[in-house]
Amino acid sequence: MSKNISHEELIEKIEKMDISQIIELSKQIGYPVFTRLCMPEKIKHRFVLLQDGAAAIIENENGEILLQSRMDRDQWGLPGGCQELGERFEDTIIREIKEETNLEVKEEDLKLLKVVSGLSRKNVYPNGDVVINNTILYLVTKYSGELKWDLESKEMKFFDINKLPKNQNDPDLIKVYFDYKKQNESKS
Repeated sequence: MSKNISHEELIEKIEKMDISQIIELSKQIGYPVFTRLCMPEKIKHRFVLLQDGAAAIIENENGEILLQSRMDRDQWGLPGGCQELGERFEDTIIREIKEETNLEVKEEDLKLLKVVSGLSRKNVYPNGDVVINNTILYLVTKYSGELKWDLESKEMKFFDINKLPKNQNDPDLIKVYFDYKKQNESKS
């Protein structure tokens, strides 16, 4: 199904579907897009969405972290994205890392750092959509594959943690990582 379907057409289709079909349709077009399409045109970009998702600090063998320069804005952020209906957070981040970076990550190599929520996770997209994300933040130090990025990114690059770009999309998540590193250094 196309993301260009009208609100009326979508509602007409949904009325004929059972719950499992609705979940499958949502997965095909992405939950945030699906949710916006279900709203009348006059409020769809004014309604603040609450989104659940996951992000990853991917650390290489030099202690550098991977950031992506996104196509939709001039900011560097972490790989990650929205949870699909019925999806576990572990599956969300593994899927998003693969889609956005081409890297393979195993579930046992995910380290949960923190659940980050609140207004620090407010995000305004170029099309006017406003969302507040509840983000499960993972640390990944074991991965395989060759780094390649998808159409969401202009560039991906590993940065020295003391030389991160100023124009960050996820400063609150980066702070969680710094706090984690500081806490672990004090234990050593």
